[in-house]
Amino acid sequence: MAFNYKKSITFRLVQAAKAQRARSGAHLMRIGLHPGQELVLKVLADTDGRTMSQLALALGVQPPTVTKMVTRLSSQGYVRRQVSDTDGRLARVYLTEEGRELVFSVDKAWKRLEREAMSGLDDKDRKKLRKLLRQVEKNLSVAVDDDPEHENDFEPDNEETSETEKKGSKGKELSVA
Repeated sequence: MAFNYKKSITFRLVQAAKAQRARSGAHLMRIGLHPGQELVLKVLADTDGRTMSQLALALGVQPPTVTKMVTRLSSQGYVRRQVSDTDGRLARVYLTEEGRELVFSVDKAWKRLEREAMSGLDDKDRKKLRKLLRQVEKNLSVAVDDDPEHENDFEPDNEETSETEKKGSKGKELSVA
């Protein structure tokens, strides 16, 4: 039997992420930002004057992506680049006053998005979901290639593999709901 990806948790996670990004984009568009730009502003609001490399690391993106984002934000007047006083090779990025004010609008947009996304969930479920998503993030941050337990994940399915996949390490039936 073929794997029913539509019933998998990872498929639901992808669909939820797409919906979140689209809704977030709609809220951010109202304040003149594109998805991802708000994170640059928030990171700089936490620690202003970061280098491009520090921003890339904090945002979990590649340096060229940060360069593009900072260039756009700079042209909008929300950030400014300044050559480091101690090292002329480094450019530091700072929020402008306008950028600092926009952070309040970003916070409002995020609060609204949070309310929309968590509608119908009580506090207990929200806390549990946050904890579960942190665990999923941690699990996906581990290098699968280095884990011998996942060696068979990349081999074509056959009847023996299918039977093995149906059983957990202790012989219990696994289900994907």
